[in-house]
Amino acid sequence: MRHPLRRMSLRTRLLLITAGLLLAGLTLISAVVSDSLESYQLDRIDTQLRGFTELIARVPSGGLPAGDPRTKSLDPALDLIGAPYVLYLDANGAVTGGIHSSRLAAETLPSPEDLRSLPVHGAPADLRAGSQRWRAVAAPTPGGTVIAAAPLAEADALISRLRLSSVLTGSALLVLLTGAGWLALRGGLRPLRRIEHTAAAIAGGDLSRRVPGIAAPGTEIGRLAVSLNTMLGQLERAFADRTASEARMRTFVADVSHELRTPLFGIKGTAELYRMGALAEQSDVDEAMHRIDREAVRLAALTEDLLLLAQLDEAPEAQLDRAPMDLRTLAGDARHSLRALDPSRPIELTGPGGEVTPGPAPVYGDEARLRQVVTNLVGNAVAHTPPGTAVRVGVGTADGWAVLEVADEGPGMTAAQAKRVFDRFYRADRSRARTAGADAGLGLAIARSLTRAHDGELELETAVGEGACFRIVLPLLELSADRE
Repeated sequence: MRHPLRRMSLRTRLLLITAGLLLAGLTLISAVVSDSLESYQLDRIDTQLRGFTELIARVPSGGLPAGDPRTKSLDPALDLIGAPYVLYLDANGAVTGGIHSSRLAAETLPSPEDLRSLPVHGAPADLRAGSQRWRAVAAPTPGGTVIAAAPLAEADALISRLRLSSVLTGSALLVLLTGAGWLALRGGLRPLRRIEHTAAAIAGGDLSRRVPGIAAPGTEIGRLAVSLNTMLGQLERAFADRTASEARMRTFVADVSHELRTPLFGIKGTAELYRMGALAEQSDVDEAMHRIDREAVRLAALTEDLLLLAQLDEAPEAQLDRAPMDLRTLAGDARHSLRALDPSRPIELTGPGGEVTPGPAPVYGDEARLRQVVTNLVGNAVAHTPPGTAVRVGVGTADGWAVLEVADEGPGMTAAQAKRVFDRFYRADRSRARTAGADAGLGLAIARSLTRAHDGELELETAVGEGACFRIVLPLLELSADRE
């Protein structure tokens, strides 16, 4: 069963705890003050009684006779010390006389029997006379004992008034401070309520909400707000990344399904024609087998590309067999490949950025994989530019990096196309007729993944009507060797 306090709000619990501590403090202070005042009053009366008994003890035993002028002379003194009552006892304890203030009635005085029981030279003692308390002290005289007693009515009344005043003042103070505490807690907990509202909005789906600047950064609430905002930012990015990843995965699956379906349908359709006997001539059968072989090769190439991309995503370094090499070798081979593919194209071999002389570009890489990247860039330049378009191959170092460029003077691409050109299955012109062996849109994605596996980057500079320049940027050999 839950504790009742746990069912209350934090503000109510804090207020109850604070009010309880305040009540305990006020009660303790009131008790200490009243006890101290009572002790002070008793000490004062005891001192007066001891001094008075020492004075009266010098008077001859038997007390003052009635009508003695000294009795009237002592009355002001009796009033001065609190209207005491004085009783004389002989050696046998018999009452021999007594005096008291004229302000005291005889029926309110302590009985002689109670006064007689007081120890001589003892500590002051309390006596009861009806409903009134008395304080009494006994002292020896040459012929007996003298006892002085004083009523505590005034002292008790003063203590009662003090306690009543403490209760009233403490109650008012408790109410006022509790109200002030309620307002203070309400203001102090307002940042937590704003955090609560922010959390509720986020739980409702608004991941962009943040905790506002509700307190100074150095305070506990301020540090909590900063930590929560950092966490919320990470959560928002994680959800956005997951959403983007799911969208990419759906697109990827749809594209893969389309790319696989096309050759499979071609193979299935050709086989269906053969089964139905539609291929009567041997030449028709040979042509059908040729189409099946072509689609099978295309399907195998697509499968190999997909497998390579998956391996590069999971463990890119494991797909490389690195060794020291120079990108100039790949640049020279790229020039020969371009001439073989289109002898009408002007081919120029330069340094990076069009410098006159190509330079060395030593790297620590997998030559076969980098050759695959360059071959893809060469094929891309030939496939997407008109015949006879000039192509430049640049190689060398720039800003401490090894660089190999394949730049053409073709139609170029828009900013939107350039942004997505490295996406898997992306084609700048999706309406273009698909021919046998046409690129499935994985070449540049594989090229960039292979370049990044070498701790480098594949960059693109292009604009509409200004051609396109694909640039492979890799760490130089000494930097690459240090990383191994």
